[in-house]
Amino acid sequence: MRVQQTWRWFGPKDAITLQDVRQAGATGIVTALHHFPAGVAWTPAEIAARQEEIARGSDGALSWSVVESLPVSETIKTQGADLKAHLEAYRTSMEALAEAGLQVICYNFMPVLDWTRTDLHAPMRHGGTAMRFDLVTFAAFDMYILQRDGARDDLPPYVQAAAEARFAEMTEAEKLTLSQTVGAGLPGSVDQWSLDGLRQAIAAYDDVDADRLRQNHIDFLSEIAPLAERLGLRMCCHPDDPPFDLLGLPRTMSKASDYAAVLEAVDSPAVGMTLCTGSLGARYENDCVQIARDFAPRIHFAHLRNVTRDTDTVPCSFFEDEHLGGQTDMVGVVAALMDEEARRRSEGRSDAEIPMRPDHGQEILSDLGAGMQPGYPAIGRLKGLAELRGVMAGLEARTR
Repeated sequence: MRVQQTWRWFGPKDAITLQDVRQAGATGIVTALHHFPAGVAWTPAEIAARQEEIARGSDGALSWSVVESLPVSETIKTQGADLKAHLEAYRTSMEALAEAGLQVICYNFMPVLDWTRTDLHAPMRHGGTAMRFDLVTFAAFDMYILQRDGARDDLPPYVQAAAEARFAEMTEAEKLTLSQTVGAGLPGSVDQWSLDGLRQAIAAYDDVDADRLRQNHIDFLSEIAPLAERLGLRMCCHPDDPPFDLLGLPRTMSKASDYAAVLEAVDSPAVGMTLCTGSLGARYENDCVQIARDFAPRIHFAHLRNVTRDTDTVPCSFFEDEHLGGQTDMVGVVAALMDEEARRRSEGRSDAEIPMRPDHGQEILSDLGAGMQPGYPAIGRLKGLAELRGVMAGLEARTR
């Protein structure tokens, strides 16, 4: 069975141990040095320490397969002050990772908020919970808690009216929880946006529209692609999550045409896509199977998860469904990835095996109340990995 089956692990403080990961059946680890802020170079010593932690904790059975994420700073995204220093720090981190034998680096180019949900534990009918993005609740945050100038202008009247009613019903505790949920940083990081900090970060994008943000992304990749090629690295951009504009900020990696624009502008084998079926699937016109086939040669990493949208409008509300539930044809996506692997093997490509991880997961059974990283429960992801492994085995058997 091909497609490397990896597992996201948040380091020694992760409630899920590396022995747990072994029992889940994963064969590689996806992690990062979450204690390093964006814009600061990762050191060889810290990279080596993380590799040693993985080897020791798994009795040598697991190794660090994918870097997720080497974060791109807001300074790079906006081309702000100290841009040169931030680019140099990023290149230094790339060199250190390559020297340690790592080859796949996932990153994103989302302004300010890296991923956004309004409920981390939304009740499901089966008794478990899942993460949810509710457009009305988010609008209530934007209009009445953050009190962002122009928030109403970005929302249709029916959402404004529903948000007003929703906010009126919220308790103070619910408002605080919503602020903390929206203001969370990258998974695994200690970052948490305050309301004032979030307002200031948004203000830094006053002169950055979608065209400029896309060009800044292209400029960033043009700076690092030659080095990535020389080092044998594969850079893969994660799509916007959710895949539409929020807080008046542009998002430019939300659909197939966005990826086409960037990958055509920086036509390098070192520059590619993190195929996240959950992020892309939250936008109704994104056909994840077709995207997987159209961008197959440039897919360096895959996040396999599923969502169910409330409507087919943009923006919309959605929740994180079971891996084989939801509105994305997961069997078709896995088939596309396996076909691409076969094509790469026929060409003798060294990157024939595409690393995949079961992204997110519903909290079920002993996950409930266990206090794990939101979106990354043990049993929910184990269930997802088992289902995906079954799909792979079935597809492989049909080709024999």
